[in-house]
Amino acid sequence: MDITGVSALVTGGASGIGGAVVRQLAAAGAKVVVADLNDQAGQALADEVGGTFVKVDVTDTAQIQAAVEQARELGDFRVLVNSAGIATAQRTIGRDGEFGSAHDLDAYKKVIAVNLVGTFDAIRLAATAMSHNDPDANGERGAVVNIASVAAFDGQIGQAAYSSSKGGIVGLTLPVARDLAAVGIRVNTVAPGLIDTPIYGEGEDAEAFKAKLGESVLFPKRLGVPAELASMVLECLRNSYMNGEVVRVDGGIRMPPK
Repeated sequence: MDITGVSALVTGGASGIGGAVVRQLAAAGAKVVVADLNDQAGQALADEVGGTFVKVDVTDTAQIQAAVEQARELGDFRVLVNSAGIATAQRTIGRDGEFGSAHDLDAYKKVIAVNLVGTFDAIRLAATAMSHNDPDANGERGAVVNIASVAAFDGQIGQAAYSSSKGGIVGLTLPVARDLAAVGIRVNTVAPGLIDTPIYGEGEDAEAFKAKLGESVLFPKRLGVPAELASMVLECLRNSYMNGEVVRVDGGIRMPPK
């Protein structure tokens, strides 16, 4: 699919992997809507790439729909990238064996609501809009790429909520691709490994910690960078024969229990 001149919506697009996707889409000639909760970073990135910022909480259907409408106003809306997500770490039961110290259920529900339900909500709304597009020469009306995680497969201790949410994204990829095949919309998912984002902090201690983490990667022995993930996202968008697939981009890592 040719993404030159199309309109694209990126949730969680203000920074990290989402931000790298925004930059590469814009560099490829797409008109990008940056959808994020972070006003300052989102607006700054939109200004940088000549895009549009829309404040979006992906647990709010009305806000997602408003972002989709904004993307439609920009032009030929054919691209959705779901990168919005949160993480929490907590063991399933507490050390004292009391009910009250078991995993916080509201925290579990929130991660599922943002990462999984938010992803599906964005897909169903964006795909509805894309279904009105005229098909291109390949019969395509649009393409969706979701960001999951290797935690979907190699969830570590304390990652029950996060792994559940990302595993859900992996699980919906094929059935949703099958649903949307009828209208010529492809769906793929990219599952990152250890990626160098601001979550690790800055300074000497942070760099030492990241270097230590990188030793667990098969090859190359380092953390990935957001641009490497964004490159795979764009390949999934451009390659018209990529559909219903989950692609790990992780340097060959298989995460240990902890």
